[in-house]
Amino acid sequence: MKFGPTPVADAEGAVLAHTVRLNSGVLKKGARLGAPALAQLRAAGVDQVVVARLEPGDVTEDEAARRLAAALAPAPAAAGLALSAPFAGRANLYAAHAGLFHIDPALGHALNGVDEEITLATLPPHSWVGARRMVATIKIIPYGVSEQSVARIEALLAASDAVGAPRVAAPVVTQYDLILTRTEGFADALLEKGATAVRDRMTALGCDAIGEQVVAHDVGATAAALAAGRAPLSLILAASATTDRRDVAPAAIEAAGGEIIRLGMPVDPGNLTALGVLDGRIVIALPGCARSPKLNGVDWMLQRLVAGEALSADDVAAMGVGGLLKEIPSRPAARMAQAAGGRPSVSTVLLAAGGSRRMGADRHKLLEQIDGAPLVRRSAEASLASDAEETVVILGARAEEMRAALAGLPVRIVENPLWGRGVATSIRAGLSAVAPHSDAALIMLADMPEVGADLVNRLIAAFDPEEGREAVRPVDAEGRGGHPVLFGRRYFEALSLLEGDVGARKVIQDAADRRVDLPIDGSAPFVDLDAPEDWAKWRGR
Repeated sequence: MKFGPTPVADAEGAVLAHTVRLNSGVLKKGARLGAPALAQLRAAGVDQVVVARLEPGDVTEDEAARRLAAALAPAPAAAGLALSAPFAGRANLYAAHAGLFHIDPALGHALNGVDEEITLATLPPHSWVGARRMVATIKIIPYGVSEQSVARIEALLAASDAVGAPRVAAPVVTQYDLILTRTEGFADALLEKGATAVRDRMTALGCDAIGEQVVAHDVGATAAALAAGRAPLSLILAASATTDRRDVAPAAIEAAGGEIIRLGMPVDPGNLTALGVLDGRIVIALPGCARSPKLNGVDWMLQRLVAGEALSADDVAAMGVGGLLKEIPSRPAARMAQAAGGRPSVSTVLLAAGGSRRMGADRHKLLEQIDGAPLVRRSAEASLASDAEETVVILGARAEEMRAALAGLPVRIVENPLWGRGVATSIRAGLSAVAPHSDAALIMLADMPEVGADLVNRLIAAFDPEEGREAVRPVDAEGRGGHPVLFGRRYFEALSLLEGDVGARKVIQDAADRRVDLPIDGSAPFVDLDAPEDWAKWRGR
C-alpha cells in the first residue's frame, strides 16, 4: 500500500488518510476521494492531501477483517459466537449466549506475530461473559494489507487445533444444593447475608438452588446433608473458615464417601476454598469471602465448573498468576451476567403504512410479488436475517392484507391510525414501540426490494456511540444518501418531533458531526418502487 502526501489532481480514487475540515464541510479520514470531494478541495484552495492507495496484491481493510474473523470462527454458532460485519477495518466477535470464553493464548500470539498491521485482541481465557458481550476484535491498522499476510493467517488458523479457537461454552451445570452450617450463637443476619450472596452469584451463572439446608457446624451433620444432596453441585458455606483437611467441611466430604481434590487455592481473596467430589457430584467448601458479592477466587472456580470443565488440583494451582484480586481497586461485584462492553441492541422500524396511491386503485406496492413473496414480507425477512435484535413493522393502509403477508414471521406489528398524515407519524409510532433497552433504531422503508441483511449488518457494524458514530446512512460514490438509516437513541426525541411527510432528512442533516456516511457499491440503498412503471423497469432490468 502506498501512503503519503499526494497532489489533489492525482488523488481521485485514493483513501483520505487525515480528516480535512473545509468551510463547505468536513471530509473524514477513510473517505474514498471521488469527483465531488476533489471539487470541494480545489474550491477551498487545497492542493495536497495525505492519502492511502492500495497496490496490486493488497486487500482492503474491511475485506481483510471479514476474512480473518471468518477464519477465526468458521462455524460461529457452534462455537457460541456471533460475528459483526466489518467496519473501518474492524470485525468483532460476540458471545451468542452467556458462558465461559475460551481461547488458546498461543493461537493469539501466533496470529499477532504474522504482521504488525493485523491485530487480534480478546478477553482473557476463562472469562465469564453475558450474551452479546464482545469477546474478541480483529483490527486492521492501515487501510489495506497484503494478501500474503491475510492468507498466512488463514492457513495458520486452518491448521490450528480447534480446541484452541475462540468459543463460548454454555452452562452445563444449572442446579445446586446449598448447605449452611452454624455454631452456637451464630447470628441469623450473618447466615442470611451469606446465603443471599451465594444465591446471587449462582443466579448470575444461570444456576437454580434445588435444596438449601442449615445444619450444625459438625462433621456428622454436614456429611448427612451432603449425602442427601440431589444436585450435580453442592456448596458448603461453613460458619468457620476451612483451614485444614481435618476441618469440618473437608472432613464431612470424606465422611460422606467423597474425596478432596484440592484444599486451598492461590487466589486472594478466596484462599480458604476446598474442592471435592462425591458420587460424581462436585462439592465446594466456600471461603468466608463468599459472603461478599465482590469477585473472589471461588467465582473463577464456579464459572469453569458450571461451564462443564473438570478441574484438577493442577488447574486450581495455575490460577495463582493473576490471582491477587484484592489489590485491584476496581474489583467488581460478581454480577457476570450484567457485563459491560456488549454488542449494541438495534431495533428495526419497518415502515409499511403508506397508501401506495401511485400504484393505482387496485394495486399496492408492498403486496407485489417477488420470487413468490410479497415485498413487505421480503423486507421483513431481510431485517430478521440481520443482526437487528427485533423487527417492528408499522402498518396502516390495507393492514389486514399486510398482516396476512407477514403471517408466521416473528415480527412485532404496530398499527398507525394516523398514517394518512405522513411518514412522520409512522416513525413516531415505531420509536414508541421499540424495546426500552434498544441503543438504536434502524428506520427501514419496506418498498426497497434490494435491501438485504448484509446491508443492514454493515450499518449496525458502523454504529459506535463511544467513538462518536451515532447515526449511520449509506451513500453512493457521489455522497448521495440512501436508506435504511440508523439512528442512536440520542436522536429519538428529534425524530419523534417530526411532522408531515418529510421523513428524517432534517435529523440526518443535523447529525452531521456524529454521522457516518457509509459508502455502498450497488443500487440497493437507492431503489424504491412506487409506481407501476418503476416495477416494470426494475423487473425488466
